[in-house]
Amino acid sequence: MRRTRPVRARGGLRGSPQLRLRVGFVLIAMVLSVFGGRLVQLQGLDPGSYAAMAAAEGSRSVVLPATRGDILDRNGEPLADSVDGLMVVADPKLTTDDAAEIATFLARRLDVDYPTTLERLREEGSRYEYIARQVPSTLATDVVTEARELGYDGILTQRDPVREYPAGDVAANVIGALGMPHPEEGDQPLVGLELAFDDWLAGTDGSARYEVGGGNKLPLGENVKVAPVDGRDLVTTIDREMQWYAQRVLAQTTRASGAESAFAVIMDTRTGDLLTLADHPTFDANAPELAKKVNRVSRALGDVYEPGSVEKVLTMAALIDAGKVTPRTRITVPPLLRRQDSPIGDWFDHGEIKLTLAGVLAKSSNIGTVLAADKFDAGELRDYLVDFGLDARTGLGVPGESAGILPSGALWTDQTEDRIAFGQALSVNAVQMAAAVNAIANGGVRVDPNIIKGTAELPDGTEVGTDTATRRRVVSEDAAEQTMKMMERVIDPEVGVAPAAAVPGYRVAGKTGTAQRAVAGGYEGFTVSFAGFAPADDPRFTVYVVVQDPSNGGGGGSVAGPAFSKLMGYALRRYGVPPTGTQPSRLPVEW
Repeated sequence: MRRTRPVRARGGLRGSPQLRLRVGFVLIAMVLSVFGGRLVQLQGLDPGSYAAMAAAEGSRSVVLPATRGDILDRNGEPLADSVDGLMVVADPKLTTDDAAEIATFLARRLDVDYPTTLERLREEGSRYEYIARQVPSTLATDVVTEARELGYDGILTQRDPVREYPAGDVAANVIGALGMPHPEEGDQPLVGLELAFDDWLAGTDGSARYEVGGGNKLPLGENVKVAPVDGRDLVTTIDREMQWYAQRVLAQTTRASGAESAFAVIMDTRTGDLLTLADHPTFDANAPELAKKVNRVSRALGDVYEPGSVEKVLTMAALIDAGKVTPRTRITVPPLLRRQDSPIGDWFDHGEIKLTLAGVLAKSSNIGTVLAADKFDAGELRDYLVDFGLDARTGLGVPGESAGILPSGALWTDQTEDRIAFGQALSVNAVQMAAAVNAIANGGVRVDPNIIKGTAELPDGTEVGTDTATRRRVVSEDAAEQTMKMMERVIDPEVGVAPAAAVPGYRVAGKTGTAQRAVAGGYEGFTVSFAGFAPADDPRFTVYVVVQDPSNGGGGGSVAGPAFSKLMGYALRRYGVPPTGTQPSRLPVEW
């Protein structure tokens, strides 16, 4: 049988895999060479390349906004926080032709200034212009969508957190607010903690820079990114729920008495924490532009006024501590006391009456207080008042705090001391006075008031907060206790002037205040107030209520007293403070 030989193709076996591989490699090499050459060309060898276009058109820089830190109440509830938002930006290269129409559209939808917007839409050589900052996400998205539907190109969005105040007006006078953000600079703090701790809260914006050409980002161009550093949270001592309640009580008190304004302080007796720093009128921090400037600050810190008879508490405590008197010291009170250039009278008409020191406080006698204060050595009363914290800012860190006025040197005359002893001829702010009365509640030890928990830093490097608070003894524990017992008689319905300040079931120590308002070098209207603490024999809270210029003729006991009762009662219930179950003081008021 004859064998058949395979037929060989010329140059090798027909269909050889080796041949096909060789041919394939050659073809791939040729294609890669073409691509490689073109890539080099794109990167700069060709004057018309993307790199050259990028050099001609430049790079685009954008801000990567930091998220502002939250402001929280003592329980972690937000008083100010940042939520998702967007900035609306424009690419002038795409908006120039329709700039007028687009500017009209944006001004209507975003409430931005038309001329400024028109100028940005026509910015020659720019590829990135801010139109509006911190726009709610839904609105920004709707605007961009609508712009595209209208045929307007070049309107874009970018992440930009929006500041929100979920509780509206709650603590707004303290927290403050942000104004309309600046297109390039971002947040614009107006007042309050937002302003004071802006550096702490703001963080640091990041940035991104990349090359563009032909309206597009170049994949192989420069691309530099610096990540943003978010701001730090600020935790306050404020109790949001208690603050809300206090503001409603002040609003009700103001309306009922026909007053101009009111403010209140609720302080933790032992720590100095301010649980409430409330004002009325106030404002919605979400819309600060709608409020009067006077309503965007804390009157409890910025308003200075003569405290009236609440100051008698400090005078009495100082006298007892100095060993000059006791609660049972007998004082004969004439119907009028002629001193220096003008006589001193009492708020009530009377003939000659015989009161103990406790009775002088319970009846709120100016004359009796001045006669008792005659026992001070020269300058002694002033030294005590300085120790109580008058004539110095509390250092809370809230902008706009006044130091008050406490005369010194040649201005401290016998006549001045007479009037300061019962609460006139000096000025205080509400937090100052609350902290001074709180020293009596705290066994004679003044503790710095605080509104920041922990520690936070002001722009000048000053640290404030509960971790930095100091304490100092102002009067002895015995002097504080004796003063407390005298203050209880003020609320006693049989002998005192403020039974409406009582809190059912609790021992309460307090004092009324009524003083003429110093206005433009004279006096006009009245400041009425009530300060006190409870339970009197184991104090937990100090509350101070001030009402400016009530028109119903009421005083500290009838106007501020009921508000004090509501606020103190709420605080005791909220924190579950039980009554002590002991009997109130029965110190004699007459002899």
